[in-house]
Amino acid sequence: MNNSLFTYIARRLLQLVPIVLLIILVTYVLLRLAPGDLADVIAGESGSATPEYMEQLRRQFNLDLPASTVFFNYLKNLLHFDLGFSFRHGMPVADLIVDRVGPTLVLMLTSIMLATVIGVTLGVLSARYRGSLLDEAISLVSTLGFATPVFWVGLVLIVIFSVNLRWLPSAGMTSIGGPPLASWAGMAELVRHLVLPASTLAFFYLSIYVRVTRSAMLEVYGLDFVRTARAKGLSESRIAVKHVLRNALLPVVTLTGLQLASLLGGSIVIETIFAWPGLGRLAYDAVFNRDINLLMGVFLFSSLLVVFMNLLVDILYALLDPRIAGKRS
Repeated sequence: MNNSLFTYIARRLLQLVPIVLLIILVTYVLLRLAPGDLADVIAGESGSATPEYMEQLRRQFNLDLPASTVFFNYLKNLLHFDLGFSFRHGMPVADLIVDRVGPTLVLMLTSIMLATVIGVTLGVLSARYRGSLLDEAISLVSTLGFATPVFWVGLVLIVIFSVNLRWLPSAGMTSIGGPPLASWAGMAELVRHLVLPASTLAFFYLSIYVRVTRSAMLEVYGLDFVRTARAKGLSESRIAVKHVLRNALLPVVTLTGLQLASLLGGSIVIETIFAWPGLGRLAYDAVFNRDINLLMGVFLFSSLLVVFMNLLVDILYALLDPRIAGKRS
């Protein structure tokens, strides 16, 4: 690793500190502005509650403290890597996140891998055979994927493959009483449960990758070195893969970093529809339970995950084009 790239990475790491602090502050302010709290939820479930009981609940959950005091106490606990305690679940927030982060990462990485591989492949074919029926068909599919709501796609897939054909399960990560995940049978069961949610989440982003790859490929096709390669007698397939695609991948890498945040947000909808036991479902339940500590922990972890993934994309971008590290170091 040369000095310019090392300096670039160090500067990007230092820039993360104010970003993380701003994320914590904005998240806390938005959650405090939302109406209701955990005491209201518990009182609503009980059917009735006296003012004395409500006051007792707020003291028990530290909801009676000033907002500034709670915020600074939260920051102080973060210095000791303490994300707080979820009174609703009766366990530390960090333990809840550790239990749920695995399924979310499996869903996200599978979706982004499907979207990238299939989207880039279709984008290359669309640019390679520009103006043909294949190009028109791929453009039609990408337009449908871009315009169709993700939740609607998920419901349609459930009706077709789970209700009518009965090929794939419609909810959960494993079957009740099924084989353990550590076994081959358990892994096969996980894949069966993963097909529908991952395909649903990937369908929208696949359409974006098709459009970006096609545009980048067509732009590179117009450069001088492509005409030189043709003059040398290279085949169109080799020019498309070895010369054009390699230079067109930079926008795709950038797009991957930009899509990670929205991908994590989209997983909340998908995890709710398919009852996938990940961070998105955990955040969804925490909103209805007004579990602020849990929401803060999920949002903070998700934000850090997106920030560091974007950092990895920036590093990959700098490795693909060393001029970037030289300019920003």
